[in-house]
Amino acid sequence: MAATAAPAPQRVRVDPGKLEDFMTEAYVALGMPREDARVCAWGVVFADLRGHESHGVSNNVLGSYVPGLRSGDTKARPNIRILQETTVTSRWDGDQGMGFVVGHRVMQWVIERARQHGAAFAAVANSRHYGMAQCYSYMALEHDLIGYSLTNGVTPGVVPFQGRESRLGTNPISVAIPAGEMPPYLLDMATTTVAFGKIQNYQRDGKPIPPTFALGRDGRPTTDPNEALAAVRLLPLGANKEGSGHKGYGLGLMVDIFCGGLSGHGFRATPDDPEAVSHFFGAWRPDAFLPLDEFKSLMDGRLREMTQTAPSEGYDRVLYAGLPEWESEQDKRANGIPLHPSVVEKLRGLAGELGLDFDISR
Repeated sequence: MAATAAPAPQRVRVDPGKLEDFMTEAYVALGMPREDARVCAWGVVFADLRGHESHGVSNNVLGSYVPGLRSGDTKARPNIRILQETTVTSRWDGDQGMGFVVGHRVMQWVIERARQHGAAFAAVANSRHYGMAQCYSYMALEHDLIGYSLTNGVTPGVVPFQGRESRLGTNPISVAIPAGEMPPYLLDMATTTVAFGKIQNYQRDGKPIPPTFALGRDGRPTTDPNEALAAVRLLPLGANKEGSGHKGYGLGLMVDIFCGGLSGHGFRATPDDPEAVSHFFGAWRPDAFLPLDEFKSLMDGRLREMTQTAPSEGYDRVLYAGLPEWESEQDKRANGIPLHPSVVEKLRGLAGELGLDFDISR
């Protein structure tokens, strides 16, 4: 039976700084070094600040990250290392570490090499879920670099175009490009119609999903988030022939090749490590092509032109990738992050289990 719509419960606004501090202490209590714990805490809170609840504290913290650390499937103190290296490329082994820690460390290497040599790239195997893809492309912006971030998922949950069996991960793409006066361009998109976490959000609120999100266990489109999560058959971006679903499928397979191919891990989970994922990172210096001020001026002009476009019927204005997230961050830093009451109670329960104080109130 399809889920029926229900009024969404009132969200509880919490303090972003206190939430990040609590998550840091939780990860430390689970065995992580404080510096790494802070990176992981920043990653999930940053997602909530940017308006991506699907990748914030609501879903993966208790559904994946904490259970993984407790079971040892995710190592709290991994030996992250370079396997192969040139001046501007590298291949890494994440040693089953938290994806936030692995991704942050590798992206730092990429940024430093790009600052020295104009561009750099790295592929990573044997990592874990690294949260929101833009966490890493975003890191390049403070250095006036263009950042690039990809990740695959070797546990299949996405059907190829014209298929009914899962073969791919959600395989997101993120590109961050600095501007001058305008908020930066920051694309972060799954190569599916929607990420799993957003279906969880619909489930939490008791709302039906659009039929372009996923197939049910019968291989047909479903509007029931419970059925979609049970079947694990997301549709590629575009969903169907009319929506040009072959394009999302093509992008998803491209990400798989960059991540699983160049890292050497391949494209399937193994019995020894069913949770492993691979990443790919890149960075460029715009001033390797033209003076930075000139580039930023061009970016400002182009982005401003987009926002000055007359909106179509039913819309107030035209946006560009990264602008809604930038506005969300300004609001939530000032007014707090809205969390579902059930999420607050789950975090309170985690605090009790770990013997931590719990105060995330504004």
